[in-house]
Amino acid sequence: MTRIVVVGSINMDLVTVAPRFPAPGETLLGERFLSVHGGKGGNQAVAAARLGADVHMIGVVGDDAFAPSLREGLKQEGVDITHVATIERCSSGTASITVAGGENEIVVVPGANAQLHPSHITKAQHLIECADAVLVQMEIPLETVEATLRTAHAHHVPVILNPAPARQLPMEWLQLARYITPNQHELATLLGADAGEDFRHLMRRAPCPVVLTRGVEGAWFREEGEPQHQPGFAVEAVDSTGAGDTFNAAFAVFLHEGLPVAVRKACASAALSVTRLGARGGMPHPAEVDALLQRQHA
Repeated sequence: MTRIVVVGSINMDLVTVAPRFPAPGETLLGERFLSVHGGKGGNQAVAAARLGADVHMIGVVGDDAFAPSLREGLKQEGVDITHVATIERCSSGTASITVAGGENEIVVVPGANAQLHPSHITKAQHLIECADAVLVQMEIPLETVEATLRTAHAHHVPVILNPAPARQLPMEWLQLARYITPNQHELATLLGADAGEDFRHLMRRAPCPVVLTRGVEGAWFREEGEPQHQPGFAVEAVDSTGAGDTFNAAFAVFLHEGLPVAVRKACASAALSVTRLGARGGMPHPAEVDALLQRQHA
């Protein structure tokens, strides 16, 4: 069983489904509201667990009413939460999400996630040493992202950096990553480049291997040489929230099968994830991924 360590945010997602996005200053009647567990870290942990990995989460929650539910939600999905700490006198992270026409707009309030510190990485170092892959995102302090990269690299464990939300990082940090998994905007921001520059040029400029997501177009990947394309999978989109998290989780889980296979299975997993409402609602199990891959070959 693949052993994955996820370092990242844990949020409660407050989701409103609307016929369209409201204009500035406009009040619009929504169609549906639901609260679901989220956060890029929590989502990637759940997606990896559903795909059959042995998953350990390093993260934090507050001491508010959301915290017990967030912890239990991870536990019920089979995620080990031994290293999910509680920050006292602090709210858990939240994300206010509006969904319309299969797309979404999101406002994240970090809450306790802003207090996930390098000391939490040090306490869980033994987990990272034994992992097959480590996933980390950027809804947590950058000093903790750096600590994760350095710890995994020091122990020769492949670390996958999902650079979202996008911020420019030192090239030295990127060189510690086995892979980075940005979209075009995120890659340009990471490199301090023009977002309008051809994404293939940006991929060649990166100081580490890149797996670049392109939504319905699939993904491009490059270790050396020219970028290669993996087409997307045609599905009926309901909610794109969590698609990137599902992609990253699947990529980590299947990385041992080789880069092209991992990217293909990640694209299939992400496609399945958008067919149901909620960040975790459509996260697939292995049989669903296999079925989609077989249909694609048919």
